[in-house]
Amino acid sequence: MMHAAVVHSFDAAPKFEKFDMPNPVNKHDVLVDVLAAGLHPRVRSQANGSHYASTGELPLIPGIDGVGRLQDGGLVYFVAPDTALGTFADKAVIDVRRSVPLPEGADPVRIAAAMNPAMSAWVALRRRAEWQPGYKVLVHGATGNSGHMAVQIAKLLGAGQVIGAGRDQQRLDALPALGAYRVVSLAGDPEAASERLGEAACEVDIVIDYLWGKPAELAMTAMLTRRSDRSRALTWIQIGSVAGPTAAVPSAALRSANFKLLGSGQGSVTPAGYLAEFPALIDAIASGSLRVNAAAYPLARVEEIWAAPAAAGERVVFVPAMHT
Repeated sequence: MMHAAVVHSFDAAPKFEKFDMPNPVNKHDVLVDVLAAGLHPRVRSQANGSHYASTGELPLIPGIDGVGRLQDGGLVYFVAPDTALGTFADKAVIDVRRSVPLPEGADPVRIAAAMNPAMSAWVALRRRAEWQPGYKVLVHGATGNSGHMAVQIAKLLGAGQVIGAGRDQQRLDALPALGAYRVVSLAGDPEAASERLGEAACEVDIVIDYLWGKPAELAMTAMLTRRSDRSRALTWIQIGSVAGPTAAVPSAALRSANFKLLGSGQGSVTPAGYLAEFPALIDAIASGSLRVNAAAYPLARVEEIWAAPAAAGERVVFVPAMHT
């Protein structure tokens, strides 16, 4: 037996309890000691059954990735297999083909906190966009954890300018220190916010969009109608849908400008494509090139922490071995 956070109902928080130890089944499976696993928004949607990849299977141990210790003592970052046995547990079965070794001295908590929110923008720019150093980038929804990472990543990969847009003024104010050239508030009247965004970001080359919904719908028109050269490509990469799952894309946007709309996420990039990007991203996190506000908690407090609102910018990481 082991201890794990277990979901018995999609309407309730996971409970910390004893659970049967998982066993390796396939030839590439190994059992690891879980050192750290992040509480990402994707994990919450997994635990409440709302994610598009949910199978509805219960009981469920949530957790989609983590840092583990192999039997030989080596540390790896891994992405969990697509089963009901996730990473919020003392031990997890991993497919070693979906893991990468950590560099010497890497902090497991920092890696577990940062990889998931950083991965979306990193993979989008490296695998989905025709990226060129010097490009101007708009991060649409820059005040969340992934948005903060996206600003840093675009700058780290050579963006000429990064513009951050979001509603939380305190979080917006922190963006220049992370590399943002300009920030735009999306607070208040949506039409007025889109006008501000259109003026500030009409000449960007790439949009990394975590919002979607009405804000994206309004921003597309506001930006495209102001571009000095509509034949110059604008690539809009849809990643998150914080503001709504659907957006009415104006047909004129697709006809009257060189406008490319695409998505980046599970399915649009192969597992091998993700895995190939992990080592460089891990190095950037481990070296401190990407900042992350990681907060470690014992897994035994999962039910309490699950219900408590996280501090702004904080990424919760559960550490099974912690007791206080």
